Amino acid sequence: MKAMILAAGRGERMRPLTDTCPKPLLKVGGIPLIEHHLRRLQKAGFREIVINHAWLGEQIENSLGNGQAYGLEISYSAEKEGGLETAGGIATALPMLGNTPFLVINGDVLTDIDFVGALEISNELEQSGNLAHLWLVDNPSHHPEGDFHLLSSGKITERQTNTSALTFSGVGVYHPALFKGIQAHNRAKLAPLLRKAMQNGLVSGEYYNGYWLDVGTIERLQQANQWFETRYGKWATNNGYIR
Repeated sequence: MKAMILAAGRGERMRPLTDTCPKPLLKVGGIPLIEHHLRRLQKAGFREIVINHAWLGEQIENSLGNGQAYGLEISYSAEKEGGLETAGGIATALPMLGNTPFLVINGDVLTDIDFVGALEISNELEQSGNLAHLWLVDNPSHHPEGDFHLLSSGKITERQTNTSALTFSGVGVYHPALFKGIQAHNRAKLAPLLRKAMQNGLVSGEYYNGYWLDVGTIERLQQANQWFETRYGKWATNNGYIR
């Protein structure tokens, strides 16, 4: 099973840090944010990783190389300036991802979601005909209204005014068929595709109550570093060490 890390964002809310450094290379605990994902993917058994990039993408390629240092094989999907949005980026990378379901992770989240279960979920998508499986988390203070409603059946529906909603974590398993009709190298958002699939009962999901943080601002980058130091200690933070 392959995985894709979304790393094409400009990181406007992280400026001036992202004026000269792509957001995925900003450090948490002395380690580039994207490297946290790479280490955990390798540990979970993944070997082939696709990373898309746009803003300062050459820095990402120069930093991570072909992935050999992480025990991985990394391929890159370079996008035009400004990026292609999430669905456009994934659709463009489909030739690298293959014809079976794949895991996708937002490059600007920090989480300890267990990626080991993704392979089983991939098999379930193939057997059920579902197009996506999403991890949902508690609504953070900066997004109190949430995104989607999780039914007791495990299906996900759109948020309704009279139902509770959870926040999409930015981690999901997708069937390539979800992106049918999206032309490569064209901008396209993911949410409309997911909502259409939800209307047809083709999106499953699960609630995750472990650690998750959208590292979208400088303040939240500081929170991420504080979490890392609390979990691993000051020495680990200073030396970029993680188990």
